[in-house]
Amino acid sequence: QVQLVESGGGLVQAGGSLRLSCSASGLTFSNYAMGWFRQAPGKERVFVAAITASDGSTICIDSVKGRFTISRDNAKNTVYLQMNSLKPEDTAVYYCAAGRVYSALARTYEYWGQGTQVTASS
Repeated sequence: QVQLVESGGGLVQAGGSLRLSCSASGLTFSNYAMGWFRQAPGKERVFVAAITASDGSTICIDSVKGRFTISRDNAKNTVYLQMNSLKPEDTAVYYCAAGRVYSALARTYEYWGQGTQVTASS
């Protein structure tokens, strides 16, 4: 049974930082690309960042470039999202996802976590 469990969310003031973690079990973690998505209230879930299974290549949306960094530790079966200089518009539930394809498309990811709330107050 595959499980993805996010942690590290919370409430911070604008300009602050958080590091999200997503711990995976029940799958060969090093075989999967990992992604982070977010969903703000009343809006659709959108792509934030992704990292390849093995070589560490990453992609992210323009609005988080220079502020957010995705990384992974295959020995710990964990993917991270370091979020700096948080803005109120970053407020959302953040989800991690695992898939065979390195992609920004939600439909290519097979497994999803339950989400963790991130709130950046102004």
